[in-house]
Amino acid sequence: MMETLLIIEDEKLLGTELSRHYRANGWDVILAETLAEAKRLLIKNRIEPLLILSDMNLPDGNALDFMESMKKQVSYAEWLFLTGYGSVPDSVRALRLGAYDFLEKPCDLERLDLVVTSATRSALMQRRVLDQTKQGHRRYSPDAYLGHSQQAINIRDLLVKLTQVPFSALIIGGESGTGKGLTARILHYGGPRAQYPMIEVNCAALPRELLESELFGHEPGAFTGASGRHRGLLEQADGGTLFMDEIGEMPLDLQAKLLKAIEDHKVRRLGGEKEISVNVQIVAASNRDLEQMTKEGGFRTDLYHRLSVFKVILPPLREAVEDLDELVPLFVAEYNAKAGRQVKKISDEVWRKLKEHSWPGNVRELRNVIERCVLFSDGASFPGQWLQLSEQPKQVDLNDNDANLLENAPYPQAKANEQGIYLPLDGNMALDDMDRFIIKTALERADNNLTAASRALGTTRETLRYRVRKYNLNTVD
Repeated sequence: MMETLLIIEDEKLLGTELSRHYRANGWDVILAETLAEAKRLLIKNRIEPLLILSDMNLPDGNALDFMESMKKQVSYAEWLFLTGYGSVPDSVRALRLGAYDFLEKPCDLERLDLVVTSATRSALMQRRVLDQTKQGHRRYSPDAYLGHSQQAINIRDLLVKLTQVPFSALIIGGESGTGKGLTARILHYGGPRAQYPMIEVNCAALPRELLESELFGHEPGAFTGASGRHRGLLEQADGGTLFMDEIGEMPLDLQAKLLKAIEDHKVRRLGGEKEISVNVQIVAASNRDLEQMTKEGGFRTDLYHRLSVFKVILPPLREAVEDLDELVPLFVAEYNAKAGRQVKKISDEVWRKLKEHSWPGNVRELRNVIERCVLFSDGASFPGQWLQLSEQPKQVDLNDNDANLLENAPYPQAKANEQGIYLPLDGNMALDDMDRFIIKTALERADNNLTAASRALGTTRETLRYRVRKYNLNTVD
């Protein structure tokens, strides 16, 4: 594909020579002798040059002023400037405005070719980033939040408003599986920060020390194993969005450090001596009630109020069952395409079962159920036998030891025997309560030995120790 080079030069001899040279090198060259002509080409004719090579002083104005006025409309191009009256202030201003280079006339063609080649690589990379951003914007518009229930309509209306304002922080609430990640991407790609990075971190997935290093970064030698410099996620998200999922799991001391970074717009790497300025939009998500956690001392009140500039509370699927009419065909089509299946017919019996189910796992559970059924399908009919939407946990006979465990369980429906642990999925037991019951059961079966319990749960000793402290459980090591 032939790329476009816009040359803005009022010296006819030089403009003709440059045009001939770069056409011979495979460019589609467009020559403008004034800034007004260049503006007409860019705005009215909608040309999309990869590079703009301009003289500094044109008959109708200064090219730096022109670049400053056109930068937003021509964000995909790199700018190169040629001038016969080079000055330090002009060169500094050019680079601050984002110009790729600033060269004095007369400029040797070989040197100019090197700069043009380098600028071309930079412009192509920048164009790829912009294309990816546009794709993300199309994929994650507010319309991506599907459903025709009143709850879904209200959420879409709120997302449209939020993408039009430059908010600094926001909390997304709702049960697990309701689409908090999707909502965060809609807010980023639909908003004014879409051209900048969106960085995601799950605060529950990392131990405290690793989470601190990931968020704030570290310098070489900051701790054992820190052999190089690491830019933290707050730095990496500069200009864009940091999506902090499960923020309710963040330790209190890190919450204080995060609050300071948000308030000051500065971070200091572990082991570092200087603060680094950052401009980040924070989107925090949790399936726990953060406001209630502040009353119980599990979440900092000041951080909660700083983050809750806006709140988006996503409804559970059981309260918007009519949205299944849109979600189910969408997921069927998605997995038909991925697996090469041809499922088209969904019987009334299948629809009845889908709409009577309480969906404790919400949209995530629905997606998994549809995936299983489509993958196991043999023809055009949706195989209802693979729905497996049992509401009740399997009943087991309990011995005395198991009965004692149940007395201390957070809910009477939670059960355990020697072969496994059985938990209700009817929405009456919170995820944290399930987590605590599983860990407590594993510890008691291991005589409160942390190492043995971590081996039985298939996790690391450090991760289990963090959970034990979180739930105030007892161990012998």
